[in-house]
Amino acid sequence: MKKSLLLAALLFCCGSILAQNVQLHYDLGKQLYDDLSERPELTSTVEMFRPDGFGSTFFFIDMDYSPRVTSAYWEIARELNFWQDSKWSWLSVHVEYNGGGNTTVGGYNNSWLGGLTYSGHSQDFSKTWSLSAMYKCIPGTKDAANKRDIHNFQITGVWGIQFANGWCSHSGFVDFWREQRPWQGTSHILLAETRLWVNLNKIPALKQFNLSIGTELELSNNFVGKGFYAIPTLAAKWEF
Repeated sequence: MKKSLLLAALLFCCGSILAQNVQLHYDLGKQLYDDLSERPELTSTVEMFRPDGFGSTFFFIDMDYSPRVTSAYWEIARELNFWQDSKWSWLSVHVEYNGGGNTTVGGYNNSWLGGLTYSGHSQDFSKTWSLSAMYKCIPGTKDAANKRDIHNFQITGVWGIQFANGWCSHSGFVDFWREQRPWQGTSHILLAETRLWVNLNKIPALKQFNLSIGTELELSNNFVGKGFYAIPTLAAKWEF
């Protein structure tokens, strides 16, 4: 499972942006870590972002292959902002759903999130950033000792940079959240991903060829497995 890095999805104030893309990642985790020998090598990602007069909608779908499909995961998020022309335009209400299925471990927890997002950008939109603080509801999770419902949270930071006259783009996010994982002996997880793309449509003869090639680096603590992992990928992306 990977989380989306389409940074404009949290940037409700950037109303001129539309983005749809398909990605394919070759994961090097099993080559680097002996305990990740079952980790799928291929992951496809479909992303869509669309702004409107009331905020923006974003979703992505990840599918892992090894070589057949072994898991599917998706997130859909909505930024609500009815005050885009006011001095509070940098603040939006964030609602989100996460969930999926896995043929090897029985699936992912369904999660419902709600909170607030702060968004910003440079004057030319070449740099974007956002910070979200959310309550995270994971139905059915109980405290191991007291059998009570657990109240969870998630903090997400997101950034994006266009540079080298549009030839390159860099985007990333960091998530920190609470989720009971007794098999890992933890209830707090950190996940960060960063991507670097080279945009081939900047070549004069390939202006309509919207292919980018690049890499992703996933940094996790108590997410992929117990402890810290740094896992790179080789990737390609096609923009629509």
